[in-house]
Amino acid sequence: MSESTSEVSTPDHPFHPTDMIRTEREITGMSAMLLPFHPDGSVDWDSYRSHLARTAEAGLVPAVNMDTGYANLIDDETREQVLATTRDVLGSDASFVGGAFVDDEPGADFDAEAYRREIERIQEYGGTPIIFQSFGLTGLEGERVVEGYATMAEHCSSFIAFELGKMFAPFGRIYDLGIYEQLMAISECIGAKHSSLDRKLEWQRLRLRDEQRSDFLVLTGNDLAIDMVTYGSDYLLGVSTFAPDLFAHRDRLWTEGDPAFYEVNDLLHYLGFFAFRDPVPAYKHSAAQFLEIRGWIESDTPHPDGERRPESDRSILRDIADRVDALMS
Repeated sequence: MSESTSEVSTPDHPFHPTDMIRTEREITGMSAMLLPFHPDGSVDWDSYRSHLARTAEAGLVPAVNMDTGYANLIDDETREQVLATTRDVLGSDASFVGGAFVDDEPGADFDAEAYRREIERIQEYGGTPIIFQSFGLTGLEGERVVEGYATMAEHCSSFIAFELGKMFAPFGRIYDLGIYEQLMAISECIGAKHSSLDRKLEWQRLRLRDEQRSDFLVLTGNDLAIDMVTYGSDYLLGVSTFAPDLFAHRDRLWTEGDPAFYEVNDLLHYLGFFAFRDPVPAYKHSAAQFLEIRGWIESDTPHPDGERRPESDRSILRDIADRVDALMS
């Protein structure tokens, strides 16, 4: 089965994106949590706890151990500490998403047992697993990849899938629509984060969702097109960790049909384009700079192995932070 790359419509399903605008709907927002660090390279757990609480209080669902939380750079002990701290801060009944990350190498076999351990650990702490791709998973040929997800579904009541473009990770894969439709047919799969940075591919998934399973969450991961929520996407974004308060405010404006939505969305779009410029992984340092400017974390230090932004970025980020504070006042 060949992978879809660009077409929005097919002979059987022609449509125009403007036909898909959904006004006054409630948006489900998930925010990939930044993991802050001290200058000595240790995790700043106090800042993490306060930022986590702030995100949940704003009304967004925290997503932990994601790329924004350096999931591929922190060790297993730290990932577990993130889960334990998250449950401690949010309480046993709170909702959060946790990344199920399996570290492997090109050519590796699909490691169902490793995924089972990650899924069960996340559930043990009360989270919903989001399945990171791996070389073993995306290397499964054809529809066997669906069998891999079905195997993981045996170990949980619900999970979220994750499509990741290769510009983000070498093990990423954007599935063709036939495979995506089969993933939607797995009852335990309640949604999928889509990170291709291609609006057309996301519009295809929204159309398929509307036709096949209306409760399925199409979670945009496109930090350069956060207005995908106007077409019916929900979101799991890294840029929302910069300003969970303003994202939640923007979402409420859309639900209320308030045209002020567009002013807020424009500012957040500007923030996303600035923070997610090349090299893209350095956006995590941008997030730390922005949150430190806002007084929300103690230091703008990224992970010791993380990419960094120039100090000159701070003047632009300070201007954006001032605009955010003005919109929230």
